[in-house]
Amino acid sequence: MPLLQILRPTLPILIGASIMLTLSMGLRQSLGIFLQPLTQDIKISVSDFTLALAVQNLAWGFLQPLAGAMTVRYGFRPIMMVGSLFYIVGLTLLASAQGMLSVMIGGGLLIGTSLACTAAAIAMSVAARSVPAAVRSTVMGIVSAAGSLGALLSAPIGQLLNEGFGWRTGMMGFVILSLFMLPAAWYAGRVDKVPLPPKGVDDIADTSAAIAVKVAFGNASFVVMTLAYFVCGMQLVFLTTHLPSYLAICGMDPMLSAQTLGMIGGFNVLGSLFFGWAGGRWNKLALLGGIYISRSLILAWYFMLPPSPASTLLFGALMGFLWMGVGPLVAGAVAEMFGLQWQAMIQGLAFMSHQLGSFLGAYGGGLLYDSLGSYTMAWRIGVALGLAGGIVQVAFALIRPSAPPMVRTA
Repeated sequence: MPLLQILRPTLPILIGASIMLTLSMGLRQSLGIFLQPLTQDIKISVSDFTLALAVQNLAWGFLQPLAGAMTVRYGFRPIMMVGSLFYIVGLTLLASAQGMLSVMIGGGLLIGTSLACTAAAIAMSVAARSVPAAVRSTVMGIVSAAGSLGALLSAPIGQLLNEGFGWRTGMMGFVILSLFMLPAAWYAGRVDKVPLPPKGVDDIADTSAAIAVKVAFGNASFVVMTLAYFVCGMQLVFLTTHLPSYLAICGMDPMLSAQTLGMIGGFNVLGSLFFGWAGGRWNKLALLGGIYISRSLILAWYFMLPPSPASTLLFGALMGFLWMGVGPLVAGAVAEMFGLQWQAMIQGLAFMSHQLGSFLGAYGGGLLYDSLGSYTMAWRIGVALGLAGGIVQVAFALIRPSAPPMVRTA
């Protein structure tokens, strides 16, 4: 049966989840554009700004399991709607900031809380519940790909408004874009009426959150995936936060940073589609390790050479292809290991590790820059930890292989 025919009954749900994801991730990934003008205007340091983004990532990570557990009790729609409102308020407060407190509350706590309710873990859970298992990985790749378009849209818009009218106007442009999250979350919330599939042999269902957590952390494959996920967050948030600043220090055209973030968003689409498709055919955990290793090698290549427009755009393309492909792989692996009822919460537990890495990437990168006057030590640490995490992930996946649904049912 053609994929479109399979998906037709749930297309409004999938489109809503995609739009919600593309806005929540795209706007958040483009905040680094405002780092230099914002910090200079309101007289805070680079590390102050990156501390707010680090708090955002911690709030997102540690509230993600709670948001996932609340979807089991209250449904997806109310959680996603409240999260969308938090995003709008957080960006508004950030746009009107006069000091560190507003940056911390708006850009840190409120947006971080919103992401726990609207970003990848929730959107992937919505997509997974909406479709049959045989096409689940592919569909999550499609939703992740659609979610990748946010940076392609928001980064150039933000940079144009920033250069033409100032950073506050650019931030207000982001506020207007975030308003579209509300109807998107409403339509995605139709998933609450979709019944769960029959319980599988290894699924966690009809139990308490505490027991679900205990079962998840008793699974060695899940624990290794969670620890390696730390590397993913560290590398990605370091880039989204510090790449615009690094290019400015190197004397590059300010528009290049927006173009590079847009390039990341564009190639994100291809990478998400590819890894969503690949996850339905090969070992998801081994693919994850391969992504971490490849990213680390590309990081080492780029930062070892003086940047140029051509090398920077190529870097953005390569990193973009490897960027959000982890989303459908992690979500699919969790669904295979534990079923769908507690997927959002268990995926959130893994995501806590990702966000601890994000904290280190955002704030640690800022501290190292303020202390050493360059980003050299920061990218070296990112490469070393990325290679280590990727190698361990691949090795464990090969030792304890698991077959994806399409292979098992062949």
